Amino acid sequence: MRKSPSRIKFRNLPSSGFKKQQKASVRALEESASTKDQSANTKSRLFVVWGVLVAAGLGLAVNLYQLQIVSGPKLTQKARNQQMVNLRPFMPRRPVIDRTNNVLALDRPVYTVYAHPKLFNKSGSDIANELAPILDKDAADLEKIFSSKKSGILLSSALPEELADRISSLHLDGLELIQKYSRLYPQQDLVADVVGYVNLDRRGQAGVEYSQEKLLERSGQTVRLSRAGNGALMPDHAPEGFLHFDDLRLQLTIDSRLQRSARLALLQQMKKFGAKRGAVIVMDAWDGSLLALVSQPTYNPNEYSKADISLFKNWTVADLYEPGSTFKPLNVAIALENNIIKPDDTFNDSGSIQVADRIIRNAENKRYGRINIAQILQHSSNIGMVQIIQRLQPSVYYNWLERLGLGQGIETDLPFEVASQLKSQEEFIASPIEAATTSFGQGFSLTPLQLVQMHGALANGGKLVTPHVVRGLIDTKGHMHYLPNLPAPRQIFSSATTQKVVEMMESVVSQGTGKASQIPGYRIAGKTGTAQVASRAGGYLSNAKITSFVGILPVESPRYVVLALVDEPKGENAFGSTVAAPIVKAVMEALIPIEQIPPSTPISSTPVSP
Repeated sequence: MRKSPSRIKFRNLPSSGFKKQQKASVRALEESASTKDQSANTKSRLFVVWGVLVAAGLGLAVNLYQLQIVSGPKLTQKARNQQMVNLRPFMPRRPVIDRTNNVLALDRPVYTVYAHPKLFNKSGSDIANELAPILDKDAADLEKIFSSKKSGILLSSALPEELADRISSLHLDGLELIQKYSRLYPQQDLVADVVGYVNLDRRGQAGVEYSQEKLLERSGQTVRLSRAGNGALMPDHAPEGFLHFDDLRLQLTIDSRLQRSARLALLQQMKKFGAKRGAVIVMDAWDGSLLALVSQPTYNPNEYSKADISLFKNWTVADLYEPGSTFKPLNVAIALENNIIKPDDTFNDSGSIQVADRIIRNAENKRYGRINIAQILQHSSNIGMVQIIQRLQPSVYYNWLERLGLGQGIETDLPFEVASQLKSQEEFIASPIEAATTSFGQGFSLTPLQLVQMHGALANGGKLVTPHVVRGLIDTKGHMHYLPNLPAPRQIFSSATTQKVVEMMESVVSQGTGKASQIPGYRIAGKTGTAQVASRAGGYLSNAKITSFVGILPVESPRYVVLALVDEPKGENAFGSTVAAPIVKAVMEALIPIEQIPPSTPISSTPVSP
């Protein structure tokens, strides 16, 4: 029997109630659906947030790994670099002193002074009146400057420390003093040609300031200091003694007393004869140390910017000239060393001699007849010298000139030194006139300092020493810490030869052209020179000459060489004997008490009448 499907039975309700029931059911269904949707959205949001947090965590982990592991060492070093600073303290240049410890150059503190009127605690007029006498300026000009600008006005770029102290003592607001160091040359122009100067960058530009830069610059220690958060240095972490520096000074062989005497004697003769320029060199031939080196005109190294730049090169080492008759004693030494002459040999000076197609004459066309070798030097006979050298093979003579150093430099410690000039061996040998003119000091050129070196070989027994001005680095207690490594002396002549030549040169002073250099009680050897001035275009200048005299003291024990040169003196009586010889005498008179040179013979004193 089939059963009928079950059916739901509804109570009979009013139509309005049914509708309400129906709406409630629908609302319940909607609310249920909404709840399900909200739950789904919440889960989605949580999932997104969770994903973001996981991603952020992973990113942070990766970044931490990158910072800590991969880039850690670099970042650590960068941080340390920011916290530390490399500092190289300023080190003043070493002072320069002469051989008696007189200061020739030193660093001194100076100040750059700025004004900031906006910070003034007084009126511009009052401050201008207080500063004017210290700065050596006009008060009205200062007041005008103060009113034109509110800050950063430069009042002085190198104010001495004592004046800076006077400004500080005024206790004025609005003034800024910045310390720096400036090079000072207390002797001004006295030794400028030797010492030189430094520029604004504190680099040597001339003299030993340039050539001895490494000795004058102190080696400063670079240190690392910590910095505080505001960037200030923390000195507590500085190594002990890092600001200390040595007390070494560069000592020269120059004697300021002798330098001053030589300059005075030179200037007097230059003024008397209206000369273009002049020089005096004094050398100790035993070791090559230069006791004086004067060059005129010169400059003040404290005001080098005002000087002619041509003066920065010392012409005694940087310019060449033909030595003329002052070279004759060296040729006599070459001839004696080669045994082609003897001291008592005689020659006939007829006043002229023909060599190839040239006629050679003595100065002023003089003739001296039969004369010995000492007399050839006394009268400065060109004819006698040509006859002497003609006895020597040109190739042998040329080799001797090279042994003396012609065509080469002398390796001095002064800068800008140039090598002497000598014609090639082929040219020299091919023409007889070359050897003939060289015999009396023409046809080649050298520096005045090289001529002094060669005459030093006559004074010290035949050795070529190196002329130099640097003695070494010495401390304040007198202990030597550095000595220059000079080339070893080179033997050129025998001592017997040089003694004979020096004795012949003594006759030049006692009987010949060098009488103006005589000093009572002292035996002095010497040789005058009056040479033509070579023209750059070839030949010689017609109205120009260079006068010179070289002296050696004392003859019985030769040691000191003194050379005086005066370029282009004016007047008919301008010769080596009248212009240069008196300079050498004055210099030797100053040298004798300084070096305590005893007289060669007793000096007779004339009693003073009552």
